[in-house]
Amino acid sequence: MSIIRYNPNDFVPSTFSSLVDRFFNESVVRNGGSTFTPKVDVIENETSYEVQVAVPGLNKEDFKIEVNDNYLTVSGERKFTNEKKDKNFHSIETQYGSFSRSFTLPENVDGTKINAKYNNGILELTIPKDEKKTLKQVIKVA
Repeated sequence: MSIIRYNPNDFVPSTFSSLVDRFFNESVVRNGGSTFTPKVDVIENETSYEVQVAVPGLNKEDFKIEVNDNYLTVSGERKFTNEKKDKNFHSIETQYGSFSRSFTLPENVDGTKINAKYNNGILELTIPKDEKKTLKQVIKVA
């Protein structure tokens, strides 16, 4: 089992429902909506999984990270502040609002030892594998 499903045709919706969802989510974001979906990279090595969430412009206190029933959820909010009244924005492409990303954790991880750090706009989560819960088994024929 992996942390997320890989879909090589991510730009092509697989169902009509996902097409409608994508249409409304993307149009809300483009028109200054209140939600967005940050980009995520997932890396696996021998001892752990690493999840990297691209969310620039936040403070480490702005994140909420929860593990519940083998689901890892990362959420937070990036607020738009227009502190100076003399600014005339011509274009705003940066995403603002709340976000939430959830991942199903594999059975071979230790959810109690997840480590999180925020550096240069990237939230980095390290999810260690539990050596006692190996997913691979070799069965010998008797």
